[in-house]
Amino acid sequence: MQETGNMGKYVIIEDDVRLGIDVRIGNHVIIYAGSIIGDHTVIQDHAVIGKQPTRARNSALPTTVKPLDPVVIGSGCTIGTSSIIYAGAVLGSDVYVADLATIRERTVIGEQTIVGRGVAIENDCVIGRACKLETNSYITAYSELGNQVFIAPCVVTTNDNNLARGMDPAAKFIGVTVRHGGRIGANATILPGKVIEEEGVAGAGSVVTHNIPAREVYLGSPARRLRDVPEHQLLDQP
Repeated sequence: MQETGNMGKYVIIEDDVRLGIDVRIGNHVIIYAGSIIGDHTVIQDHAVIGKQPTRARNSALPTTVKPLDPVVIGSGCTIGTSSIIYAGAVLGSDVYVADLATIRERTVIGEQTIVGRGVAIENDCVIGRACKLETNSYITAYSELGNQVFIAPCVVTTNDNNLARGMDPAAKFIGVTVRHGGRIGANATILPGKVIEEEGVAGAGSVVTHNIPAREVYLGSPARRLRDVPEHQLLDQP
């Protein structure tokens, strides 16, 4: 463990933690064994880094779970107050995680992505680079977001068509997919397995029950085609 740039009070750093150059750590932070923290990263008060997941007795997860690999946080990241980053998560460089966010195990987040206040990203997700996940949005387990995806506040994604009923619910989980440049408006709900293709849009308040084609705007409950995405909003426009 290298010397940090600044460390607050009542910090717990377990064995074999690797801290980069000029890492700043707030008060009451816990960093679990083996965690890897890149240079110039800021970890604010009460954050928990590298927590191993636990299992409820009636969980659909396997009864035996092996310890996960340590968390890896790239250089230049900010981890907000009271955020929790689980073991097995990997964050690229310059990721910003706001206060009270949760990033679960085996989730990978690309560089320069913003994870907003109170956002929950469940296990086994892949989030691309330069995405924006705004306040209180929920990314369900096994989801995949491409690069430059925008998720507005209070978006809900789902992964269980059986609503927790069935002989083998764990085998039925399938997350959502949002391709490069896709956008989802505030309070929209995306049903399990649905795909928003490249630069597709689900409007605010929509319930997405079918895939959304590339560069088309869908709106309503259930969401239906409204129009093409205006050309001036496309990422490849000058």
